[in-house]
Amino acid sequence: MWREWMATPCLMGIDEAGRGPVLGPMVYGCAYCPLIKKEELGSMQFADSKTLTEAKRQELFECIKADSSMAWAVDVIDPKDLSAQMLQRERRSLNVISYESAKGLINCTLNLGVHLAEVFVDTVGDAEKYQAWLTERFPQIKFTVSKKADSLFPIVSAASIVAKVTRDRSLRDWKLDETLSTISRDFGSGYPADPETKAWLLQHKDAVFGFPSLVRFSWATCKPLISAGGVEVYWEADEADEDSAKRKSHTVEVESNASARHSYFRSRQLQQVTTRL
Repeated sequence: MWREWMATPCLMGIDEAGRGPVLGPMVYGCAYCPLIKKEELGSMQFADSKTLTEAKRQELFECIKADSSMAWAVDVIDPKDLSAQMLQRERRSLNVISYESAKGLINCTLNLGVHLAEVFVDTVGDAEKYQAWLTERFPQIKFTVSKKADSLFPIVSAASIVAKVTRDRSLRDWKLDETLSTISRDFGSGYPADPETKAWLLQHKDAVFGFPSLVRFSWATCKPLISAGGVEVYWEADEADEDSAKRKSHTVEVESNASARHSYFRSRQLQQVTTRL
């Protein structure tokens, strides 16, 4: 919703929630308001979301939503997307994914016509390099990238609350892709060190398909669990793939995409080859 103050110089904070867990999405959140509201933010009880109770985070999030002089946005990055980017042939690090998410939030806000003058960001990786990376892409904006920004700058604290509440609600209401098997939702905090999370991973490990789609396959926590007792899969070398492509072979008589097939195949629209010409 457009508001008149958005045409005046504005202040933005950016932070994330769910960077470390092995389960669920990573959420990047931003909050922004008129620059003249900067000092007022200090009296609004915003703080690093990790230091607040769930009830307090919920309360402050509702305050942000109800405040006509503030606005917010989120980027919810699906665990399947995180895994795909981090395990693809040209792998992308979690830092790069984070940078791109922050850039996307800024671009979306600018595209709304918001006059962003200052942006404060809680860093991932080297703060100076991250700040230079953002400044190069948005030279009209003054950036401050800092460790513990969610504790130092109230506008980043607000973004932290937005991201954390959004992730918690998303994880709570997550619709599992796997519908043919019973999957417990008692997975604990989702952090690798949580005994309840570890037990859940072991309980829901499949020898062929690994884990449910809620799990970030790219996390180091998953690799030894998959290797232990999993079915070994042989992948042909890239050269063999290229040779096969040169032969320009094609396939016919494919298996139907029946509902009884495993959801892994259905969700990716994969079909089994029965005849090769």
